[in-house]
Amino acid sequence: MTAVSPWTRVAVRPSHAGLRDAVAAALFGAGAQGLQEEGELLVTHLESAGEAAVVERAVHAIDERAVIETRAVPAVDWSVAWREMIKAHAVGSLTVAPPWLAERMDPARTVIVEPAMAFGTGDHPTTRGVLRLMQSVIRAGDVVGDLGAGSAVLAIAAAKLGATRVAAVEMDADAISNAEENVARNGVADRVKVIEGDAALFLALLAPVRVVLANIISSVLLELLPAIGHSLTPDGVAILSGILDEEREKMLTAFAVGGWRVVSEDAEGTWWSVAIERVR
Repeated sequence: MTAVSPWTRVAVRPSHAGLRDAVAAALFGAGAQGLQEEGELLVTHLESAGEAAVVERAVHAIDERAVIETRAVPAVDWSVAWREMIKAHAVGSLTVAPPWLAERMDPARTVIVEPAMAFGTGDHPTTRGVLRLMQSVIRAGDVVGDLGAGSAVLAIAAAKLGATRVAAVEMDADAISNAEENVARNGVADRVKVIEGDAALFLALLAPVRVVLANIISSVLLELLPAIGHSLTPDGVAILSGILDEEREKMLTAFAVGGWRVVSEDAEGTWWSVAIERVR
């Protein structure tokens, strides 16, 4: 890829949060080399308007109601300039930061994440929601399962909060190497194991765990609830995110029917995160 050239910015707003991952996959499949989350937008930069047309067709094949905005941007050296779009995020007692911003931060309280194809740089409200909730849940010595781990940001955070054994389960093969690199970079490889596979299948093998973290879309969370319940210790807690605020009542009803009670909640923008435990 040429470092300095005219570029086309493509910003995609999926029509529904449940299609976000599929739209991201379509963007990569159509030639996007990287994605930046800007709120609800998925943003990439392409070398030509022709490439942008290909990307638009690919996205609309997955989500015909997705809103796509394209515009030309000045010629810049994106091999350097892209870093300026990545920020450090202070979330409670933790900070999520890329390596070049983390050098002077306290390593015990900094989750260092190299931006890559896997989401999880702290830019998205769902990541921050889980990070806020887990700080009052994780105890020293906990066993934790992080389902749909992506970049392993949550698994790493769990270890830095005191968990002694964390399984970061991710089924996207493209995310595994980035997750493993992040685990090693944070010095928690002795506590965090990255596992490639289906969370629904691996959860039973990981049990019992005291905390389950799952930042996934709501429909998948509902499917996983029974397995999560069976995997938790009697005093276990599940922290769920990836839920739109408009889905809150539906989820609360499902929790009540399934024998769960809400421990705490978090809301940011249009997203809702929740910590739940089994009714005893």
